[in-house]
Parts: sequence; C-alpha cells; structure tokens
Amino acid sequence: MSGETRLPPAVQERLLRLQQLQETLQAILAQKQQLDLELLEIDRALSELEKVSDDVVIYKSIGSLLIKTNKAKVTSELNERKELASMRVSVLTKQEERIRSQIKDLQEKLQKDLQPLSPA
Repeated sequence: MSGETRLPPAVQERLLRLQQLQETLQAILAQKQQLDLELLEIDRALSELEKVSDDVVIYKSIGSLLIKTNKAKVTSELNERKELASMRVSVLTKQEERIRSQIKDLQEKLQKDLQPLSPA
C-alpha cells in the first residue's frame, strides 16, 4: 500500500512495536486462561478429596500410568501446584498491566504522530 511507505520511519517503528506488544499481550492472556483452568481443576480435586476418608485408596495419573498414593500426599501436592499457579497468575497479571500501559502510551503517541497526516 503506497500510504504505508510514506510514513516516517519513527512511526513505522512505533506501529511495529505496537503490534509486538499486542501479540505479547495475547500470549500472556492465553497463559493466564490456561492457569485459571488449572486452578479450577485443582480446586475441584481438593474439594473431592475433602469428601473422602483419610484411608481411602487414591490413584494419581503420571503420564500413561496410574500410581497408588495416599490422600495426604496428593492433597499436599495439589496445594503446592495451586500455590505455584496462583503466583504465576499474579506475575502474568502484573505483566499484563505493564503491557496494557505501554500499548496505551504507544497508541497515544501514534495518534499524535498521525494527526498531521490526516486531512483537515
């Protein structure tokens, strides 16, 4: 498109940076969604474990194997996974906020850059 080639190099760089930031944001949102699903699954498993007695036989899936284990060990492992996933969600949320702020700033700069190019 001939309109794009007339954009100053600084504006082209900002547009490229904006696109990169938007792609990064999408990746972060996808990771957060995956972690939210994992947390939901962990909460369901912990809820079910609360309903059974301590001496019940429990099997956990490791790859294509089912391994016999006990309630206390599985509960501990699930709580550990839950804590780790929650921390990762927290980190991703901070990254998301930072990137959203960068995107907003970049969009504002681009609007100012492109205003003189708009027909009056």
